Amino acid sequence: MAMTRWDPFRDVLALQNRMNSLFQEYNRAQGEGDALTTAAFVPPVDIYEDEHKIVLKLEVPGMQESDLDIQLENNVLTVKGERKFEKEEKEENFHRIERRYGSFYRSFTVPNTVNPEGVKASYDAGVLKLELEKRPEAKPKQIKVQVGKSQIEGGKKAA
Repeated sequence: MAMTRWDPFRDVLALQNRMNSLFQEYNRAQGEGDALTTAAFVPPVDIYEDEHKIVLKLEVPGMQESDLDIQLENNVLTVKGERKFEKEEKEENFHRIERRYGSFYRSFTVPNTVNPEGVKASYDAGVLKLELEKRPEAKPKQIKVQVGKSQIEGGKKAA
């Protein structure tokens, strides 16, 4: 019999992720007039954390920095943008269109440990990198243990 580790928050996290995706789909559909002609464009994201910052990397190739809108408000980081379909060629000349176009909307709840003044964004080779600096009180602190003489020396208490 295999033992399975029980995680009491797994179902709660799954529900939260599903609710977030439902709201994102709703918001995306509100601003996309040609949603029926093109599939939704949702840039993939990697999120990782170290002791000093939280980093998000979104793949948005073919976009200009001016097409991106990034906001942090009430512990919610929102990234919006639009990848436009350049109609340089007539559509009937295309054999296949697999790249996704249109507007996207991604939002992420960030913890209170993030310093809203310490957010940096950079864009290189189609990857948008967002660095969210943590507040100093949220960073781990090293506590040094002082080693001293024993309180009992030779059977007498030290003063």
